Amino acid sequence: MNTITLVIHGGAGTIVKEDMTPELEAAYQAGLKDALSAGFAVLEEGGSAVNAIKAAIVVMEDNVLFNAGRGSVFTKKGLQEMDAAIMDGSTLEAGAVTGVRNVRNPIELAMEVMRNSNHVFLSGKGASDFAIKQGIKLEPDEYFFSQFRYDQWKAIRDSDNYSLDHTHQRMEELMRDKKFGTVGATACDAQGNIAAATSTGGMTNKKYGRIGDSPIIGCGTYANNATCAISCTGHGEMFIRSVAAYDVSCLMEYKGFTLQQAMDKVVNEKLIKLQGEGGMIGVDAKGNAAMVFNSAGMYRAAKNNKDLFEVALYR
Repeated sequence: MNTITLVIHGGAGTIVKEDMTPELEAAYQAGLKDALSAGFAVLEEGGSAVNAIKAAIVVMEDNVLFNAGRGSVFTKKGLQEMDAAIMDGSTLEAGAVTGVRNVRNPIELAMEVMRNSNHVFLSGKGASDFAIKQGIKLEPDEYFFSQFRYDQWKAIRDSDNYSLDHTHQRMEELMRDKKFGTVGATACDAQGNIAAATSTGGMTNKKYGRIGDSPIIGCGTYANNATCAISCTGHGEMFIRSVAAYDVSCLMEYKGFTLQQAMDKVVNEKLIKLQGEGGMIGVDAKGNAAMVFNSAGMYRAAKNNKDLFEVALYR
C-alpha cells in the first residue's frame, strides 16, 4: 500500500514558548491532534486525500483558537470575511471562495465550488448565494464572535493599522507580535493521490475587501500528483507576489528538486528576499511530508502509516 500521509498547520509567526500559558499550549496541541485524527481516519478507511483534508480543516474551522471559520478575525467594519480553497492533485480541479460571511465551514463551500459550480473562484454575495443553493450550513454573526479577537480588533480599529495576528496575550504589544492564523492541510491517500486546502479569516482590521494568498490557487494553495500538494500561511501579499505554492511545484517539475529542497528554497530564500514571513506544509505522491517556516514558530502536525507522528508549535 502507498504511504498515507496527512500534514496540517494552524498558522505561523511569532509563536514562542514564553508567550504561551501551559493551558493555551495544551489547547493548541489538542486542537491540532483533533484535526489530525479526523483527517487521518478518512485516509485509514481508504478515503480520498481531498476528503481527508476537508475533514481536518472543518475541525480547525470549528475551533475558536484558529483564525478560520468560528473565531475568525474582525475586519475594519467589525465583521468576519472568510476565504478558503481546495485543490485535487489527481485532476487539477480546484474550488475557492473569498469574502464569504456566515458560512460555518468555508472549506465545505470551496469543495462545492470545485465539484458543482463549473467555476474555480467565487466571491462575496455570489459565493453566499451559491452556498444557500448548495445547502451549506450558515450561522449567525454571534457564532463567529470570540472575545480575544474582538479585543485584538478594538485595540487598532480606530487606526489605519492592520494586523496579521494570532495574538492572545500582551495586547499592548499587538502591532509588534505577528501571528498568521490561517489553517491548512495536505494529504496523500492510499491511491497515491494528493490534495491541498487552506482556510482563513484574513487580517484583523483589513479593509477594501483585501484578499490574501490562501484562496488563490498557486499562491497559498496548490496540488498536482506529478509534484506536490502545498498549503501556505504567512504574510499573504508576499506569497502572492512569489506565487509561492506553485513555485515549489515548478522547482520539483523543472529542476528535479525533492519536496523538502523545493520548500526550503521558496521559504528560506525566495520569500526572505521579499521580507515574506511565514511557512508552508506539503506532501508528494510518495507520501513524503515537509513542514518549513522562516518565522519563530508554526502550529503544525503530521502523521503517516509508518513512523511519522509530530505535533509542534515552536521552532
